[in-house]
Amino acid sequence: MSLIEVNQVRKVFETTVRRKGRFGTLTSLFRPEKREVVAVEEISFSIEKGESVAYLGPNGAGKSTTIKMLTGILEPSGGSIHVAGLLPHKNRKQSSYQIGVVFGQRSQLLFDLPVKDSFDLLRYMYSITWERYHHNLREFSEILEVGHLLDRPVRTLSLGQRMRCEILAALLHDPEILFLDEPTIGLDVVAKERIRAFIEKINREKGVTLLLTTHDMNDIERLCHRTMIIDKGKLIYDGSLQYIKDNFATERQIRAAYLDAVSAKAVAEVFAHWEGIKVHTDELVVRITYDQTRVDTSELLKLLLDRANPRDLTMQDESVDALISRIYREGMDGNPKQQQRIAKEAIAQ
Repeated sequence: MSLIEVNQVRKVFETTVRRKGRFGTLTSLFRPEKREVVAVEEISFSIEKGESVAYLGPNGAGKSTTIKMLTGILEPSGGSIHVAGLLPHKNRKQSSYQIGVVFGQRSQLLFDLPVKDSFDLLRYMYSITWERYHHNLREFSEILEVGHLLDRPVRTLSLGQRMRCEILAALLHDPEILFLDEPTIGLDVVAKERIRAFIEKINREKGVTLLLTTHDMNDIERLCHRTMIIDKGKLIYDGSLQYIKDNFATERQIRAAYLDAVSAKAVAEVFAHWEGIKVHTDELVVRITYDQTRVDTSELLKLLLDRANPRDLTMQDESVDALISRIYREGMDGNPKQQQRIAKEAIAQ
């Protein structure tokens, strides 16, 4: 069995519909109307020991709900979940020794107490030996550069300082699996880089399995070898980020700068009605965005150079951030299960 096994898992929440009108509130109180909201719809995946996986999706797609089921906070409405051989919602105490969790929007540190007091409490809760506790505290504090923060109350820390302490707290008991839900949200560039370097180190050197949800594409490219995309509760992709780039990054942009506005306008008019091309003109600069599967790049460049001589010409492929955003908006062509199978085959090759 894999370290994490998710099989046909569903999560349905029941909500009360608020009626409108003068007597709507009273009617809802005595005869409430219930409605089911499907947060996760029959998703399946497995994660092996030592893998680093990005779990992506737009807000409301079901990412945090999945993490909460994997950690035992929520019970699935259907299907099965095994984490380190345990059922998380039934074996929460045993499961907690195998996992570490960091929620970017929530804290496990005691707000008014010094940071070290929270660490001492966690040592007691997880029955960590003094030797192991001091070793981990010393090692992680040095790497994350938080040694000078241990005696400060949590409320006096900046967001970046607190997040580094949160990650340290999640790893004190040497968990096999680390769940990270938006760990770098709101952080500055320096704080993000420290956290990324540390997460990369523990995955590589200690074999800690990572499941990361994030909206930061730099996190994904730096830390994760595998990408899963969930949308409207359904898993629509499971494979490598490189496979997405190679097979779905069809958009490319050419930026041409000219010496005069007349030349720029003339070039823009040539491509204005081409199928598969979008043209944007900003005085002396023309930006041509096109679909590589429908437009031949060499033909486009030849015509572009024939019409006028640009003083500067650059070409840029679609960024990963824009690509993932487009997949969120448009979905992925074909059957989702077929896409997952193809992507996994691509990784195996």
